[in-house]
Amino acid sequence: MDISLLSINNFNSLLNEVFIIKFSEEMQLNAELISVNEFNSYSLLERTPFSLVFRTQQKDEYYEQGIFTIVHPEEGNLELFLTPLGFDEVGMKYEAVFS
Repeated sequence: MDISLLSINNFNSLLNEVFIIKFSEEMQLNAELISVNEFNSYSLLERTPFSLVFRTQQKDEYYEQGIFTIVHPEEGNLELFLTPLGFDEVGMKYEAVFS
């Protein structure tokens, strides 16, 4: 799937669904899509910039930012750059930004 063609519309219906983040071949964690946010900023692409926030069940450890494979059972795989946002009461949050 061409990431440059994705828009917020591809993810709105997937809010609160569980994905798998493959941090490595040995480490794969379930992650709920907890937020889909549109930005009111300029982009060279035709789409409006947006972000996705995923939350894992991690309580006291996390992975540094990097490119990881995100898997949805029906939508397939995406290679996304994820940045850790911090912990909340449930687990660790990671953000992917599409500008």
